Amino acid sequence: MSLLEQINTSKNIKELSRKELKLLAFEIRERIIDVVSKNGGHLASSLGAVELTLAIHYVFDLPKDTLIWDVGHQSYAHKLITGRNDAFDTLRQYKGISGFSKIKESPYDGFTVGHSSTSISAGLGICHAKYLNKDTSDVISVIGDGSLTAGLAYEGLNQTGDLKRNLIVILNDNDMSISANVGALSSLLSRTFSAKYLQSMRNQFGAFLKSLPKIGNDIYKIAKRSEESFKTFMTPGILFEAFNFDYFGPINGHNLDHLIDILINIKNPKDPILLHVTTVKGKGYAPAEKNPIYFHGVGSFTIDTGKSNKKSNGIPTYTQVFGSQMTKLAKTNEKIVAVTAAMPEGTGLTEFSRQYPDRFLDVGIAEQHAVTFSAGLASKGLRPVIAIYSTFLQRAFDQILHDVCIDAYPVVFAIDRGGIVGEDGPTHHGLFDFSYLRCMPNMTIMAPMDENELARMLVTAIQHDGPIALRYPRGTGPGVEVEENPEPLKIGKAKVINQGDDLLIIAIGNSVIEAVKAKKRLEEKGINATIINARFIKPLDKDLIIEYAIKIKKIITVEEHVLDGGFGSSVLEMLADEGVTGFLLKRIGIKNRFVEHGPQNVLRKDYEIDDTAIVSAALKLYGKTID
Repeated sequence: MSLLEQINTSKNIKELSRKELKLLAFEIRERIIDVVSKNGGHLASSLGAVELTLAIHYVFDLPKDTLIWDVGHQSYAHKLITGRNDAFDTLRQYKGISGFSKIKESPYDGFTVGHSSTSISAGLGICHAKYLNKDTSDVISVIGDGSLTAGLAYEGLNQTGDLKRNLIVILNDNDMSISANVGALSSLLSRTFSAKYLQSMRNQFGAFLKSLPKIGNDIYKIAKRSEESFKTFMTPGILFEAFNFDYFGPINGHNLDHLIDILINIKNPKDPILLHVTTVKGKGYAPAEKNPIYFHGVGSFTIDTGKSNKKSNGIPTYTQVFGSQMTKLAKTNEKIVAVTAAMPEGTGLTEFSRQYPDRFLDVGIAEQHAVTFSAGLASKGLRPVIAIYSTFLQRAFDQILHDVCIDAYPVVFAIDRGGIVGEDGPTHHGLFDFSYLRCMPNMTIMAPMDENELARMLVTAIQHDGPIALRYPRGTGPGVEVEENPEPLKIGKAKVINQGDDLLIIAIGNSVIEAVKAKKRLEEKGINATIINARFIKPLDKDLIIEYAIKIKKIITVEEHVLDGGFGSSVLEMLADEGVTGFLLKRIGIKNRFVEHGPQNVLRKDYEIDDTAIVSAALKLYGKTID
């Protein structure tokens, strides 16, 4: 039996020798690589955090102590040693375990995560709650260097230093320039400075200096500055010392002995502590070490070569179509500027960044800044296009409303991953964008039914003199060829796809394709439907919808979005406001719930937004049941 098979709790980890921990780290990496090669997932980040995970579990008393992983995609090793090894083969599978930390999944998961930069704020909240409850157990927040680009992380650091709570923040640094001073001396200094007796001596000596009459405070400040100057010369911790954190590091995040020693030293601190560890993304798997960006979030692959197992059907994804059209349009329009929040590859802007480096801005994980920054660009005549995932754009609600919409700046929101995303689950599905954008004055919102319509909408958006969003799904469309010179659409104009006298189906985005499939099935049952591709959520094509709603009294709206405040709601509101009566309308969309992880087609069926759901709704309107 392997070591890993014998591990179910942190207590089991503490029973191992340090030599056995190193063997366990090897077994964990093999297990992670094996499962992710089949299921896909966040490989590089989890491989890089194996030793850090083991050291934390070895030193701290989890789950009494609380461990919070920022984002959570580096928590696979943590899952394996907390009773989930047997279920690990179901990672990111339908009804299997989550790819992120999830508090409902295990008491060892201190906080449900999925979006970046939340760990320090959440950790401080938990830390202060423990303080009020007279609970002296530790709180450990592990945050990556990428997550430190978000303002939320600094807000958390700022209040932690102000409250002087005993939060332990571990910075897992695998890319930042602040790691340049890593070396034996820096490591030795940090392990020495962090010793309990030295921390206690420093605090006592500081109190003594302050107690000296008249000159005490001045001498203390001089001594403090001298210590900080010395540490700054030897380590890169001045930023965190400025937030009133005691800084230690950088430490090699793959040296278990050093990690364990320093974690023992800083356990049960009196003041906030930041431990800076440096790791290698993809550690232990050569292809992931060589290409950590590709293996950050990867589909199934062959372990020996690292090559993807996915067979291309030759159809470009919506993301690829967007990126291609952006690059093409920028050639003849020098005002186009592309903005992304740390996702150039994920949003299809890699080629744009190569061809137009001065017009490509990656702001890091800082969605709020991305939006207000783009408003500034637009205020001076540029046409910024923010390419961003729907779920992450949620973080910038106020900036969209306040900084873009009030003055109606022509900012284009290219909203990728709109709708059901798949295996990343509830934190990543883009199911709320219609609702949170539709309420904003001056905002125009559209969604394409296919690739060519996406290209036409991008042209439309760049020419539009005001805030505008185009929302498209993850993955491929129906495979429609994109025109060489796509024409812009008329704002607020829908299109009739098929004619029929019995039923009116009004659909938006990729749900139009489901409606077309449903129409064919309904014809077999003697029901002929008119299908309207709405194209625009705001403004709606009032004239066209009302014309058909008066003629055809049985209506179905379809959207891959929550029903609350969504596309179907906008149609109902419009019909009511315009005084249209006598119709029966059924809205198809996601009910007021969070959607779990799983394949997109499975989730669409399970949450009843596919062609079968449309057929079933139509038959019920006619008092029939589906076969």
